[in-house]
Amino acid sequence: MTGGVDVKLCGLSTPAQVAAALDARPRWLGFVVFARSPRHVAPDDLAALTAPAAGRAERVAVLVDPDDALVDRVAAAVDVLQLHGRESPERVAAIARRSGRSVWKAWAVGDRLDVEAVNAYAGVVDRFLFDAKPPKEAVLPGGNGIAFNAALLRGVAVSRPWILSGGLDAASLGPAVARSGARAVDVSSGVEDAPGVKSAHKMAAFVAAARTLEPANA
Repeated sequence: MTGGVDVKLCGLSTPAQVAAALDARPRWLGFVVFARSPRHVAPDDLAALTAPAAGRAERVAVLVDPDDALVDRVAAAVDVLQLHGRESPERVAAIARRSGRSVWKAWAVGDRLDVEAVNAYAGVVDRFLFDAKPPKEAVLPGGNGIAFNAALLRGVAVSRPWILSGGLDAASLGPAVARSGARAVDVSSGVEDAPGVKSAHKMAAFVAAARTLEPANA
């Protein structure tokens, strides 16, 4: 994508969704490998699903506290592993070494101290993804369509590139980028007609809206 802020379209789970997402031309495509998610992709299906994106968009597997066996099954099919569980810095470093892939860490934000605490992982990840803290009753650690106060991210010294996530759609994108200073954004439920059912129109509209934005200095 040229111009604007970078986009990750996440939670793709069918070949038709991948084709529509590629037509929108985001920087990243995300695939959730977590059985409790309505967007779950079985590890054995991941390679075929991600293959059309090779060389067209970076492919990101979203994992939650994966064991070594799952890391091994998934890594060859993607370019990036996004860790969305309670992985320690030591575990993240071990996954990076084992997989040979770029590794991101998703981080739940409730207040400014949460943002500052992320730097404990700075030496072992390539990028952070900031998402809203899930409700206590939630079964998913992310992808709940909940926004947080994006202004908490502005001016905080984060030592790796980062992505803004949580409750975004084409309408809320501009104000959220302006408040946070984000240079990259992630969307899943905000481009769906129902949980796990991606809308080609909404994906295209979201990426088009992102192209019109000027990345701010965070």
